[in-house]
Amino acid sequence: MKTQEEIKDIEKELAYKPEHIAIRCPEDIEKADAFCEDYKEFLDLSKTEREVVNTILMMAEERGFKEFDPKKKLKKGDKIFFNNRGKSVILATIGKKPLDEGVRFDIAHGDCPRLDLKGRPLMEKDGFALLKTHYYGGIRKYQWTALPLAMHGVVVLKNGKKIEIRIGEEPKDPRFMISDLLPHLSKTQDERKLSEGVKGEELNIIVGNIPFAAEGVKNPVKLAVLYILNDRYGIKEQDLETAEIEMVPAEKAVDIGFDRSMISAYGQDDRSCAYSAVMAAFDVTEPEHTSITVITDKEEIGSYGNTGMSSWYLHHFCEDLCDVMGVKVRDMYRNSLCVSSDVSAAYDPTFSDVFEKQNNCQLGYGPVLEKYTGARGKSSASDASAETIARIAGILENEGVVYQTGELGKVDAGGGGTIAHFVADMDVDTIDLGVPVLSMHAPYELTSKLDIYHTYKAFSAFLRS
Repeated sequence: MKTQEEIKDIEKELAYKPEHIAIRCPEDIEKADAFCEDYKEFLDLSKTEREVVNTILMMAEERGFKEFDPKKKLKKGDKIFFNNRGKSVILATIGKKPLDEGVRFDIAHGDCPRLDLKGRPLMEKDGFALLKTHYYGGIRKYQWTALPLAMHGVVVLKNGKKIEIRIGEEPKDPRFMISDLLPHLSKTQDERKLSEGVKGEELNIIVGNIPFAAEGVKNPVKLAVLYILNDRYGIKEQDLETAEIEMVPAEKAVDIGFDRSMISAYGQDDRSCAYSAVMAAFDVTEPEHTSITVITDKEEIGSYGNTGMSSWYLHHFCEDLCDVMGVKVRDMYRNSLCVSSDVSAAYDPTFSDVFEKQNNCQLGYGPVLEKYTGARGKSSASDASAETIARIAGILENEGVVYQTGELGKVDAGGGGTIAHFVADMDVDTIDLGVPVLSMHAPYELTSKLDIYHTYKAFSAFLRS
């Protein structure tokens, strides 16, 4: 018969209980606060995938990264970048070991759910100038009404001049909004299903209300808005047909809670991982294996297109890199290791019925190591092997990183995917590792500062390994 003390010793040795980072590493609370001040600034500067790339390139060049030239020889410690069409970016630091012994891939994405303008967006209806939108990625449409919005994007004029637009971020800037019904008149709308409470074609953005005072003008409010656009940017209505304009939440990143332990901000899926990955890439100097950090695009709509992970841009970069270093790219791939750096759904006590608490991640318990994502029966998942999981877990534990494992909710509740399977298809051992998030895909998402800091520590440890 075991004594009480012996049983407790057995439990301590055999059982596993996750710990909050603040309990296990209280000294990291202050470090996380400091790290996240710059992170919040990054979020405010980088509300579109183009802005993410621009910000990262500015930071990279300040730290000595040079544009990759496939005709120039490279040596250990060299830092290079590749800019893919201004929407995705690769950072690499050449390691001590030859490329055919493998590299360390850290891949996050910089695009986020938003509202894109349609090809012919500007219209006038009953005294209002409105912009028609087409939502990008998985949003809950009702969350985007009655919310201050900012306009970001690029317009290429007929003369070839590229105009960059960023309206709604400065204190004196105007902002924009989608209206919603008042509760006094919403009886019919209230009978709709929640998913149809606001329909896609109702996501019309109010941009003007004062008409031109002239008789015989067909759309005087619309014309007044066009006049402002032309006066400020030289834009005519037809220029909007070829423009790439995104409407995003206008508010800044802010601390949440009396303890200021959390951050509310737009775009933390997946810019919390992107920022952590980039900062880890900047820290690595002469790693054992070459580190390749990728901030990719189009993940929220399936990774399609020549700036998304379904394209060949990363493969072509790796081919060129291997040619420079005199090795075969397939040898590099098969000996490489990748973390697909994407967020996961944190357990929410208010909506606990869709989570399986024992196997869901929680805020404050560190980055989430996910064997697989996918939907229901692991559909579209990259299911990492036990060897890969153990390898990554060992790296994190050796560096004192607090991490947790998790899944994306109950088995039949839904699910979601990441870019992991695209990299695994290249014959690379791959696993998902990222930040837990509450209110994912909402205009403002919630994260823990401690989780973001330990995600950065995890990526740093991985790139050094």
